[in-house]
Amino acid sequence: MIERRKRRRVEVGGIPIGGGAPVTVQSMTKTDTRDVEATVRQLARLAESGCEIARCAIPDASAAEAFARIKRMSPLPLVADIHFDYRLALAAIAAGADKLRINPGNIGGRERVREVARAAKERGIPIRVGVNAGSLEKDLLAKYGRPCAEALVESARRSAGLLEDEGFRDIVISIKASDAVTTVEAYEAIAEATEYPLHVGLTEAGGPRAGTVKSAVAIGALLLRGIGDTIRVSLTAQPEEEVRVAREILSAVGLRRFGIEVISCPTCGRCHGDLFGIVRDVERRVAGIDAPLTVAVMGCEVNGPGEAREADIGVALGEGAGLLFTHGKPSGRVPRSEIVERLLVEIRKMAREVRERPNAAGGLV
Repeated sequence: MIERRKRRRVEVGGIPIGGGAPVTVQSMTKTDTRDVEATVRQLARLAESGCEIARCAIPDASAAEAFARIKRMSPLPLVADIHFDYRLALAAIAAGADKLRINPGNIGGRERVREVARAAKERGIPIRVGVNAGSLEKDLLAKYGRPCAEALVESARRSAGLLEDEGFRDIVISIKASDAVTTVEAYEAIAEATEYPLHVGLTEAGGPRAGTVKSAVAIGALLLRGIGDTIRVSLTAQPEEEVRVAREILSAVGLRRFGIEVISCPTCGRCHGDLFGIVRDVERRVAGIDAPLTVAVMGCEVNGPGEAREADIGVALGEGAGLLFTHGKPSGRVPRSEIVERLLVEIRKMAREVRERPNAAGGLV
């Protein structure tokens, strides 16, 4: 069991972050925010994919005006992403933003930070201090020579301090680099230096393949250390893919369960049958089943029975047939051609049983 570090608690549109609350999944819209219809459609897809908090970029006054309309139609709590112009932050707050993401270091000086903090406090919304390696202050780059973990931490502490000086404490911190080692080092240091909740991620991670690996390494390492209260996987891909990867990471470290987890062997020369095809078919057909079940699909007699027995439902392929397990016990042999259909019957049956239990936990472990 992971022992999560204790953090202060804030709320984003009624969703708690920190204070022992489940680690939430975030993403960011990739449409032009000024295109209200396209952005609302993307938010709907994000909600359907399991995203819990979404962020929209607000680069100018037209985007701020559109954000007000988007907020009224959004199925998710919305974070306004602001840089450089404090007036955009004030406009986003007035539009009903559930949270701001700013860097006080580039918002225009102490007086402007004071105005933003005062308006956010009046509306009861938190502010995320978002520090990225690619946009560090010039004096810190001169001091450290490069965007290292120490520079990121100093930037975050300095920026949070500006808000603290105004009596503002509903703060979330993120402190991201584009490489896993620097990111992990920076978050470990800021976790020791502050009790604010941490938004964890790897910035500019890359495309779906490399970015997924890098994000899983960095975010997974931090979560296993008990660091992280909300996560965003940043990929050069559709935001729904970011959500899918984030949920997989949370499931892999055991912090949350989302739907069916399919366990399968890599196959070798002992494999009986087309395990690749069986697994693809099973994964596709269980994608919409929301029940925290483990399904094992194994290719031979070596590890197959053991893994299938430990799962909620499992099958170990043999010569011409598979041995089916439910609740850890053998429940008969199934012809190879019927394996997928039989698994689906048992999965749906067990999913109904889970949903009918009193106080079912849903997606939380």
